[in-house]
Amino acid sequence: MPTNKSNGISNNVPPTKLERILRGRVSTKSSKEPYPNEATDTNRGTEPFEDEGDNMGTSHVEQNSEAGVNGEICEKQEVTPTRQRLLVVANRLPVSAIRRGEETWSLEISAGGLVSALLGVKKFEARWIGWAGVNVPDEAGQRALTTALAEKMCIPVFLDEDIVHQYYNGYCNNILWPLFHYLGLPQEDRLATTRSFQSQFDAYKKANQMFADVVNEHYVEGDVVWCHDYHLMFLPEYLKKYNSEMKVGWFLHTPFPSSEIHRTLPSRSELLRSVLAADLVGFSVSWVSWHAKKRLGEFYNNITSEHCLHAMLIRDVPKLESLFHTYDYARHFVSACTRILGLEGTPEGVENQGRLTRVAAFPIGIDSHRFIRALETSHVQDRINDLKRTFSGRKVMLGVDRLDMIKGIPQKILAFEKFLEENSEWQEKVVLLQIAVPTRTDVPEYQKLTSQVHEIVGRINGRFGSLTGVPIHHLDRSLDFPALCALYAVTDVALVTSLRDGMNLVSYEFVACQESKKGVLILSEFAGAAQSLGAGAILVNPWNITEVASSIAQALNMLPEEREKRHKHNFEHVTNHTAQLWAETFVSELNETVVEADIRKTKYPPRLIPENAIKRYMESNNRLLILGFNATLTEPVDTPGRRGGDQIKEMHLKLHPQLKGPLTALCRDQKTTIVVLSGSDSSVLDHNFGEFDMWLAAENGMFLRHTKGEWMTTMPEHLNMEWVGSVKHVFEYFTERTPRSYYERRGTSLVWNYKYADVEFGKLQARDLLQHLWTGPISNASVDVVQGSRSVEVRAVGVTKGAAIDRILGQIVHSKSMTSPIDYVLCAGHFLGKDEDVYTFFEPEPLSDDISMGKGRGTEALKASSVEKKSSSKVPASKSGSSKSSSHGKTQQRPLPNSDKRTTPNNNSSGSGSGRRPSPEKISWNVLDLKGENYFSCAVGRTRTKARFTFGTSDDVSSFLNELAAASCSGTSF
Repeated sequence: MPTNKSNGISNNVPPTKLERILRGRVSTKSSKEPYPNEATDTNRGTEPFEDEGDNMGTSHVEQNSEAGVNGEICEKQEVTPTRQRLLVVANRLPVSAIRRGEETWSLEISAGGLVSALLGVKKFEARWIGWAGVNVPDEAGQRALTTALAEKMCIPVFLDEDIVHQYYNGYCNNILWPLFHYLGLPQEDRLATTRSFQSQFDAYKKANQMFADVVNEHYVEGDVVWCHDYHLMFLPEYLKKYNSEMKVGWFLHTPFPSSEIHRTLPSRSELLRSVLAADLVGFSVSWVSWHAKKRLGEFYNNITSEHCLHAMLIRDVPKLESLFHTYDYARHFVSACTRILGLEGTPEGVENQGRLTRVAAFPIGIDSHRFIRALETSHVQDRINDLKRTFSGRKVMLGVDRLDMIKGIPQKILAFEKFLEENSEWQEKVVLLQIAVPTRTDVPEYQKLTSQVHEIVGRINGRFGSLTGVPIHHLDRSLDFPALCALYAVTDVALVTSLRDGMNLVSYEFVACQESKKGVLILSEFAGAAQSLGAGAILVNPWNITEVASSIAQALNMLPEEREKRHKHNFEHVTNHTAQLWAETFVSELNETVVEADIRKTKYPPRLIPENAIKRYMESNNRLLILGFNATLTEPVDTPGRRGGDQIKEMHLKLHPQLKGPLTALCRDQKTTIVVLSGSDSSVLDHNFGEFDMWLAAENGMFLRHTKGEWMTTMPEHLNMEWVGSVKHVFEYFTERTPRSYYERRGTSLVWNYKYADVEFGKLQARDLLQHLWTGPISNASVDVVQGSRSVEVRAVGVTKGAAIDRILGQIVHSKSMTSPIDYVLCAGHFLGKDEDVYTFFEPEPLSDDISMGKGRGTEALKASSVEKKSSSKVPASKSGSSKSSSHGKTQQRPLPNSDKRTTPNNNSSGSGSGRRPSPEKISWNVLDLKGENYFSCAVGRTRTKARFTFGTSDDVSSFLNELAAASCSGTSF
């Protein structure tokens, strides 16, 4: 694979994320130069990809610029070998292609929005990948178009008509777009409609795969891939399948609905998991207050040199951390992943088995300088003067929207009618100019909307109009760029009444053109721009016609001083938070996210390599396999599309159906001893493993038996269990208060599980439960409280798997009359952090903090250790960690402890089935003779662990044990 030498990451990486961000800010400020597109360029449109985009540029501007006249995209960037390549992938290319002959194409550029944003970013060399908007079935035409587009630094994805119809017109515009704008899914009234939805979804996945194929074909190492919008939600997953090291970011330009809306989508889980494959997920709206932005701006502006960076870090880190508040669409996405997929949401994003997908808000901007420069041209000034003469003596109100259901055009016009009705003195003094760009004219719902708007406009003009003028001028068409700038400049009040919108950059464009007029912006609180321009605008609920009407009166009667203050705030934001800054910030954050991920990987253990573990197994003579049960040997309970899976299955755990054969084969091997070590009750283990020749250790090892014998206890003497009754009452109370929660009563512990309860409510209830416990039943009790991801367990002090394993090992060695030491250990399970001392039990030396986080150490030398013989009933919970001291060898040698076992009530048999077996007084040989390369501790489904290796799921454990059993059978005769 070719390599791009610039990967966007310096070799001298600062130690912390905050230092890297601030150092990058210093570098950016010190190297500011005029953007490459500073030259006056007022004839280009501002639609970057397609006329349906919400935030990717305005959607009301013509795109009739010829490539040869207005300049090519590639001519706007000085390509240098040191810049990082950026592959921008979107549904549409920033050009429209028109076929002039068999191998001749004419390209029309639509440069604005995202295009303008990336033209001004000098750090990156942009390549564009997308559909050219035309069907090209013949190879000759495809070759010719590819060549023509290459000159514009564009790469086409060729989609046939059927795919476009099903994928774009079908799933994107008929399913995803309405859902993301809270319009709901189309109603299914017949089975054929359901089949049509499925075929559209299949076409959507196929189209995304075609995009991924093209990206992979042109990708070189070090590239950044930036995927855009809801059209390409499967693309991050498909790209990561090609290359897991690929830097992938995904940005949504529309709203993202709340989890309650998103969960209605049949393909909800697949889409979420696919997006989570990206390294960085971005949204266009941020809930950052004006005061926070001002303080953050002052903080950044104080950093003028590398010299003061360290001082600023020390002094202002608390200030910086306090600036960021909640976010909207990003918060909805995290909530959907938590509630639908059952994943862990964090302040930084979504975590899944140790992999963090960063989720953040990146409010998009515009190329404000382009609008400001346009106002200075004579062409635009002439239009401004014409408009002033036309509307002389009247206040001008303006609305610029796509003719779409979400834009709130009927609500806007009705509010204007109510204003005229209540303020008769303004009827001859104000005019509303409404630019409504037709879109999706072949869709019945849009045709109906167009008729509705026309009827309302006609009725109002007939009611309040005269022979000399009408109050509403409605235009069903787009405007060219100079005309639009002139219209913005003469406007006194701009009305943006979106019912649900992404960013809506019309408000930004209006503000950029108002430096002279200082008009008032009335802005819907449901538009993304309300989060950034809300301080200077008048925010309204567009559904409240009365409120919008009164806001119109407030805006028209506003004093000049207040207008100027409001405009000043918004103008500063629009000119500072440009599209160029947005693009540069997103790509820089993506690079930073990849650096953070690489650092995080070094702290987590690697996946187990089965070949190595099997090879060592076959070379050893006395093997010990310690296996957990829940989520390790159980059948999967997760149900696709549902958070958490099947509750009934999890409450009644069963052995994985593919494990009966391999466990039987391994149990027959005379050199192998298997122990199932679980927190479950003894009856659960009896039910699942009674047919096998193995050892069962229930309730974290406090009860033990061989499957041919009876249960005995390994609990320490004088274990106080008086707290059980009062804790049980608390658990019962919270089970009744928390729907779908349940609790389990075990011999030495009680467990309250809220995995299937509502996520947020379950967390609140767990917090309340802990407060009840600490202030009441266990305030003076000798217990440990162990918190799982969705559970709370109360157990007696000293009840851990690691504390029990020493006594279990002694009993097993004694019962089997072992004469040779154990030289191979595999310990695998989905254990809570409190029980991970079982992993360290077999380690010959205490682990450092870094190593204990899970660095793999499969081949490092292990020092020997010796353990002073103690009575098993006296072993404390921390024995496994404190008993290992350094020696001079490369193996761990552990003498057999005394095993003073006590049988449970009504049971008078040992592991061999006879009565209570006395332990030997002295053992002269070591129980363990374990080399480092022969010890495999494996955490299942966890990455923050003390184990050396990991398994992903119980399916991975099943696959490994099947391979191990096959090797055992082929190498051993029974």
